[in-house]
Amino acid sequence: MTNAATVKQSASSIRLREQLKKIISRRSYCTLASATPDGKPHAVGIMYKFVDGAFYFATGSDTKKAKNVQRNPNVAICIPVRKYPVGPPFSIQFTGTAASLSREDAEIVALLKAGKLKSITGFGVLNEPDLCFIKVKPAPKIHTYGIGVPLRELLKAPAHADRTVVFD
Repeated sequence: MTNAATVKQSASSIRLREQLKKIISRRSYCTLASATPDGKPHAVGIMYKFVDGAFYFATGSDTKKAKNVQRNPNVAICIPVRKYPVGPPFSIQFTGTAASLSREDAEIVALLKAGKLKSITGFGVLNEPDLCFIKVKPAPKIHTYGIGVPLRELLKAPAHADRTVVFD
């Protein structure tokens, strides 16, 4: 037996999940965090492309982030989302599993041929001799701050503006 609150919450979660998919697809910048071999965090701002439920990044194979991912596939991503001209930006954050893929990888070749990675491979990136791609598959739980929260509720209780959604 379900009650009205459960149904409302489920409908709300579905709406928020769809809203997050749109936001993620329309954005292109995030912070990617990885860990060095000795466990120290390393965070960088980087352009991404979201394709078929995964995040793709173009980078050099000798960069710290690429080396970190090769040693430890556990990463975190934070996407800032500016909605209002004042106050902190909203955000989407989650953990994921990363893999380093060469430009010759069949998946990358197909995505490049289909033009799906064009936004992260401009400005001569494809001419870089040590180019590789990082692919991140997000964990099922996506955490947000401010997104899907009515402005009145956000202003009344900013410490309670976080949400968690199961992303499929």
